[in-house]
Amino acid sequence: MTSTDRGGTATEPAPGPGQLAGLPRVPLRHYGRWVSAALVLVVLALLARAFAQGSIEWAVVGRYLTAGAILHGLGNTVVITLCSMALAIVLGVVVAVMRMSANPVTRTVALGYIWLFRGVPVLLQLLIWYNLALVFPTIGFGSFQARTIDVMTPFMAALLGLGINMSAYTAELVRAGILSVDRGQIEAAQALSLTPGQIRHRVVLPQAMRVIVPPLGNEFISTLKMSSLAAVITYGEILESAEFIYYANNRVIELLIVAAIWYLVVVSVLSVIQHFVERRFGRGFQHTTRRAARALARREKENPA
Repeated sequence: MTSTDRGGTATEPAPGPGQLAGLPRVPLRHYGRWVSAALVLVVLALLARAFAQGSIEWAVVGRYLTAGAILHGLGNTVVITLCSMALAIVLGVVVAVMRMSANPVTRTVALGYIWLFRGVPVLLQLLIWYNLALVFPTIGFGSFQARTIDVMTPFMAALLGLGINMSAYTAELVRAGILSVDRGQIEAAQALSLTPGQIRHRVVLPQAMRVIVPPLGNEFISTLKMSSLAAVITYGEILESAEFIYYANNRVIELLIVAAIWYLVVVSVLSVIQHFVERRFGRGFQHTTRRAARALARREKENPA
């Protein structure tokens, strides 16, 4: 069978599958990739050479990498990150449920909470919590009263500043995950006479975790790096430990490199953990996707046309 062009002139018939199978395969050349890769390697080599030949005492970096003060600051950094994210997750889930409530007062309070703590910079929140004694000299309930300056330690101020700030973002992540659950799942649970609490904890949240976990892992890493701001309220995290040391020996860049190395190490560990957690919660979805892909490939093989 021949085809015709717009002018009505007959053209050669299109080649069939059998004719195409005998033609040689010519691989597509990606010259742009090779050029861009070469440029990247050249830039990396120049950077490595600059750091190697610069006035950096790498022996000092190696010596302070395992110094007691640095390891103590590293431990404080990990502790404040874990505690802040635990607080952020608890508050975030509560605020997300309030945000989706049918009660207009509850919903408005949740909206105001998210608006306030997402709008105020983290550094400013840390300073406000640390100086809370200027507003409330004492805090407590009933007959139990304590001086705010004794309660609001650098650790407590960092915990509240980082945890409450991140809870505003976590609330939106949780809400997005809940909204991603198909409405039919909730209706099926209601048909089984499950209570709203059972539906939320046994049906909605387990399925929403597949959507919540990836951005929540990123927030975890952001909190780790944001914990360096706690140095302004004299919390002894790793950056403040490095600052105390280079104030004494004047090895500024070496101690900053030490802090950067440890941040990269902890972030790498958290990234690996995040990968396995994501794979754990996305297991059912991945299996479903793979089965659908295999079924589609089998169908195309049976019907090549």
